[in-house]
Amino acid sequence: MQDCHTGLCLSVYIITFVLGFPANVLAFYTFCKKVRQKPTPIDILLLNLTISDLLFLLFLPFKMQEVMNKMVWDMPYLLCPLSGFIFYMTIYNSIFFLTAVSVERYLGVAFPIQHTLKRRPVYAVAASIFFWIFSIINLSIVFIVPIIGSDNHPNNTSGHNVSKSREEVCYENFTQDQLKVLLPVRLELCLVLFCIPFLISSFCYIHFIRILSKLQHIDRRRRLRAIGMALGTLLVFALCFGPYNVSHIVGFIRWRSPDWRDKALLCSTFNACLDPLIFYFSSSAVRKTVGSVMEGVKSRLNRCMSCHMLWALWGGINKTAKDKEHKQEEINAI
Repeated sequence: MQDCHTGLCLSVYIITFVLGFPANVLAFYTFCKKVRQKPTPIDILLLNLTISDLLFLLFLPFKMQEVMNKMVWDMPYLLCPLSGFIFYMTIYNSIFFLTAVSVERYLGVAFPIQHTLKRRPVYAVAASIFFWIFSIINLSIVFIVPIIGSDNHPNNTSGHNVSKSREEVCYENFTQDQLKVLLPVRLELCLVLFCIPFLISSFCYIHFIRILSKLQHIDRRRRLRAIGMALGTLLVFALCFGPYNVSHIVGFIRWRSPDWRDKALLCSTFNACLDPLIFYFSSSAVRKTVGSVMEGVKSRLNRCMSCHMLWALWGGINKTAKDKEHKQEEINAI
């Protein structure tokens, strides 16, 4: 992301963090509470998606510091591959969990009786463990690439690349030996970790919408909310993850990263603050928690306004009394 405009990158990171962190903390609290009381497969999947987003957001300040420092990595080098690993791993982890939610939704409306009888929270737990392990294994390439060919660079004792100006950068300026490994892996990430989940999600949500639109006995408001959730999830897939993964294909064909890759990666960053919207439409517990929080904020604002009005009224009464006293003193003086 060396070519990324500092103002653009920093703005996207700050907006994502400010909006995404409190929303995901609220969702995390809600799902933890719900899973402890009565766990359901979709709540377990959404809880893991929330954890993935929170992990992404916790490491986002390192990216902010990197951008503010003109893409020069001045922090301990160990944090470079670690933050990069978390950054990319959680992106694909989110894709997996969004796909799993789409499958759960589709099975619930396509095979309601069979799905209700066979659904078990343990299946969602097993799927979640598999998603985490699979993402970790695939994205471990972030730790491997900087080591490749490091012996050929005597000035590069840390195992990372050095730019022409001798400034240390993080996961940039790859050599040809590194690209021979990295670009095919990126293509595999695009095909296996994005295209297949996207096709599965598209199939599930298209049929989900088709089936739901025919169920006239369901409340119209609930039906529209569910359809909106499905369309919103597909939109998140296409807009947030699509451009970044397309850059993998273009990079493999041209054998170098495209110039717009950094902008495409910014689209993926926004996913962390868009996922809470999916939580809101997917879970009544989240809607209830958001409603109670909003009521609490509204109540506090009303109390503050009342206190302010009383204080202003009290100040006006005191001022009137002082004015009368002052006038009386003037009359007495005359």
